[in-house]
Amino acid sequence: MQGKKQFTDQVVTHFRLSERVPSHNLYRRLDELLDLDFLYEETHALYSHTGQPSLDPVVFFKLLLVGCLENITSDRRLLAHCALRLDILLFLGYELDQELPWHSTVSRTRQLYPAALFEHLFDRVFGLCVAQGIVKGDTQAVDSAPIKANASLDSVREKQAPAQLPPFSVVGREPATVAPPPAPVRSAPAHQLRYEATRQAKRQREPGALGAHHTQARLLSNKTHYSPTDPDARISVKPGKARALNYLCSLAVDTAYGVISHMQADLADTRDSRYLPTIVQQVQQRLARNELQLQDLVADTGYSNGFNYALLENSGVTPWIPVFGAYKPAVEGFTYHETTDEYRCRADKPLPFRKYRLSADGNWLKHYRAFYQDCQHCPFKTSCVPSADHKQLNRSAFDAAYHRAWHRQRSRQGQHMRRVRQRTVEPVFGHLLHQYGLRRINVRGQAGAQKSMLLAAIGYNLKKLLRYRPAQTMRLAITLPRPPAPPPPAPALRWQSRRKWRNAKRQLFTPTPNQSSATATSVQETLRSPRGEALLRASKGTQPAAGARSAAPSGSTAHMLGHSTAQTSRWNKQAEFNL
Repeated sequence: MQGKKQFTDQVVTHFRLSERVPSHNLYRRLDELLDLDFLYEETHALYSHTGQPSLDPVVFFKLLLVGCLENITSDRRLLAHCALRLDILLFLGYELDQELPWHSTVSRTRQLYPAALFEHLFDRVFGLCVAQGIVKGDTQAVDSAPIKANASLDSVREKQAPAQLPPFSVVGREPATVAPPPAPVRSAPAHQLRYEATRQAKRQREPGALGAHHTQARLLSNKTHYSPTDPDARISVKPGKARALNYLCSLAVDTAYGVISHMQADLADTRDSRYLPTIVQQVQQRLARNELQLQDLVADTGYSNGFNYALLENSGVTPWIPVFGAYKPAVEGFTYHETTDEYRCRADKPLPFRKYRLSADGNWLKHYRAFYQDCQHCPFKTSCVPSADHKQLNRSAFDAAYHRAWHRQRSRQGQHMRRVRQRTVEPVFGHLLHQYGLRRINVRGQAGAQKSMLLAAIGYNLKKLLRYRPAQTMRLAITLPRPPAPPPPAPALRWQSRRKWRNAKRQLFTPTPNQSSATATSVQETLRSPRGEALLRASKGTQPAAGARSAAPSGSTAHMLGHSTAQTSRWNKQAEFNL
């Protein structure tokens, strides 16, 4: 008979949530692993002693962790998703008939808590990873990637100087001056503004790409434009992707098991090399708190900087960072002498070190200049410095550190470290962007971006911790009895002896490379004669036959025949086989 299920919406009186969630569930295991009771003490100073009770700090951070693990960035969608999952309700500590917090409460609580609290939670989870043994700490890989901000390019405005509003007067009161609203000004150096103006003028004159002459097309730059929606977001572009307002996500990953050891949100309009000292300092402090030490640091060319090389080497860390492509380890036509710190040209004239210079970008340079008299009377002046009085060279103040890094990247270990960085950092960024809600930051401001990135790193490390299974080896000692003595060797079979002497016969009557055919023929005739048979019987130890003459011993036989003892032994064996 066909069955038909009948459903009646009724109140369940006997129901326990913990019985419906299995013990191997992700959130149940996470609840057993993670202890967040320290948050009550950390957040106690942020609340007043009066008023309505706030959202539980432990529940708030659990909600944010669920959002990262479920790849949900919207607070409304997060709360709607949690209401449908029994395991998440058990993880949060809510019953089926209890209402979850309002989405605006979660947003305001996120703004209330400082980024240092999120950093403290990250340190706790990192300490659990160290205690489990999945962090070695000796080698760290550093990289960065742009993360989309919660702002659009359509809202970008041009930076202007603050305009002074005219004072106004009110009838019966003295004139007052109202301060104008704060407006961003162009704070970039003059040479950068001139370069930007030249670049934009050149772009407008050239044909450009499709849509470059559209009425709404604009040439945007962080030096001349800003976003009023999110002032901390910066205009940046990555090869192969569209221009957008982004933040820069910088992280460090331990190469042992891929655990994130540091995460920070930076401005996207600055080079990666400027943030490396801060990253190294934070990583070293975190490793020192867990009794670990940093020895090798791996990064890409974006972190190449002479100051970074010198800083890492002075800290006892080996920098495995390739130098940028424009670096040349030697100046063509000039030879450097380290003892005197000078260059020498083709005419063997010195270019001594003169002074340090500061470039327009803030980099320190060493200035080398030849003497005026040497260049004026030099036969190579027309090809070396045709329009100058003397030759000048500008090298980086950290040229020695650059040179060591250049040699490291070409070594076999340098190639190995490059592959280590590729297989360690790149997968981590792929997981964070596509599975942990970092494709787009849902909050505004650099502090909010820092909180979101730290939460994604916490969720990633927690999953690494839950999936780790230490290798267990079973050791068993068994006492075995002493093996019996081996039996005596069995006598050789008759067919084995025949085969053995057959091979000996073949070797005997085959001329060897050191034995001529005439010699072999004479030996065979001697063995076939009666005297040879008697000699073979004497070497075997048997009695001579009737009518045969007595034979000498084997040694005398070898002497009489004029051959070696080894050859005589072969003949004796062959003769024994024939007999």
